[in-house]
Amino acid sequence: MIPISVVDLGEGTEDLVLQVLRSGHLAQGPMVVEFERRFAELTGVAHAVAVNNGTTALIAALRVLDLQPGDEVITSPFTFVATLNAILDAGATVRFADIRTDDFNLDPAAAAAAVTDRTRVLLPVHLYGQCADLDALDPLVAEHGLHLVEDSAQAHGATIGERRAGATGLGCFSFYATKNITTGEGGMVTTSDDVLADRLRVLRNQGMRARYEYVMAGNNYRMTDLQAAVGLPQMDRYAANVEARHKHAAALSAGLAGLPGLITPVELPGRGHVWHQYTVRVADGAPLSRDQLMESLHAAGVGCGVYYPSLVFDYDCYRDHPLIGPAEVPVAARTTTEVLSLPVHPGLGAADLEQIIGAVRNAWGA
Repeated sequence: MIPISVVDLGEGTEDLVLQVLRSGHLAQGPMVVEFERRFAELTGVAHAVAVNNGTTALIAALRVLDLQPGDEVITSPFTFVATLNAILDAGATVRFADIRTDDFNLDPAAAAAAVTDRTRVLLPVHLYGQCADLDALDPLVAEHGLHLVEDSAQAHGATIGERRAGATGLGCFSFYATKNITTGEGGMVTTSDDVLADRLRVLRNQGMRARYEYVMAGNNYRMTDLQAAVGLPQMDRYAANVEARHKHAAALSAGLAGLPGLITPVELPGRGHVWHQYTVRVADGAPLSRDQLMESLHAAGVGCGVYYPSLVFDYDCYRDHPLIGPAEVPVAARTTTEVLSLPVHPGLGAADLEQIIGAVRNAWGA
């Protein structure tokens, strides 16, 4: 079976982990400081604040904005549940805006229509490795005086124009095992705002500015040096890994061209896709359904996955939730029935790509 993702930590990881174990300094130490420095450099910001996971990154970013009951956050309904859970954890009201299918991200026009006099935060999700249309969202942020929080969990190093994901406002990243950069679990908040960076560092350390000097109600959001030691060696080869993902995505798109009803993903003009996922749409005109294609690929030894099978709020535990506003999001709803992600990771070889392409084409009878 060709896996949809592979965890490849690379050379040097064991040596750094052993170095941490022998140092006796396991949590929030020099490895974390260096990992933060390298990630700030990758993102193009003044500050990167490491935390224990990507959900925490979102929670921390929202908490330092001092949202009040009734304040609203506009975000995408087509995302991983962490986006929604973080907003609820911050005590804010969630308002969903529809998406576009060319990038699977927030539709700026729909986001603008969702703004009310209680809206405080715009939270786009950079899904699958490509930035949302920040250039079109910027005027909305400026006009209404909103905070911008970018859910960049899948978009390490992605670009739009001259800026990188997470470089405007507050950026939130995940280093979960399947991400383009992984520490097993882990997260990062990026910003060039000195005040917010200071508040984030205090918040993650139980609200302490110095030992037993409590200046705010905080929490333990710290990253361990063991996590940072796993992530650091990946920084040196990240550009090469993204380039491999680009080549694999291009090969898949070329090999799958011309199949009726199969819409392959694109890197939009002015954006730098990092191809966390290669996600096709099985749309009108296809000879089979998305789920039938998935079954066919599994039978042919090709791993694939549906990200995501339902709108994020469309589960019993969220129905009638007092902090979730009503949403009319027909594009996102349709997209949940169409999307299927294929392997695109750097570990693929030429034979793997041929097998993936052949399995899809065989499912079409092509």
